[in-house]
Amino acid sequence: MRGWVLADADSVRIDDQLCFALYAATNAVIRAYRPLLRDIGLTYPQYLTLMVLWQQDGLSVHQIADRLQLAGNALTPLIARLEHLGYLSRSRDDVDRRIVRAFLTPLGAEIERRAAAVQRQVVCRTGLDEASLVALRSQLHNLVDHMRAPATCDRSIGGEAW
Repeated sequence: MRGWVLADADSVRIDDQLCFALYAATNAVIRAYRPLLRDIGLTYPQYLTLMVLWQQDGLSVHQIADRLQLAGNALTPLIARLEHLGYLSRSRDDVDRRIVRAFLTPLGAEIERRAAAVQRQVVCRTGLDEASLVALRSQLHNLVDHMRAPATCDRSIGGEAW
């Protein structure tokens, strides 16, 4: 099976690497999104942030960062920009004033419809049918879960130690 057994244990080929396949696929997907999102006035990171809030409005900045797997300080300027654009507002939590929450504005809620059209176009570009798309997404989520968990393999491939 290509990618799992190396012809030469001392050689690493880019086409055999899972990391490169994921990297190239990610770049291709983001490149497909970029011009479509530009047309509606969003960057890809802004789109991801808004998707989190479309799913659950009023989350703390920390919760949004966790959901996007980002550091909170990396998200703060992004949230500030979305607020400046009128897509969300920030306010301090009523109980714990240290917590900053983000809330969609009417404009932020309305742009979801336009973003859904962008998503449909990108899905179409994949050439995958619905079942294949669902299966791929599930496999990728499982991969992320496995990569976050402590290693449980014997740390060798083809008899060679890592």
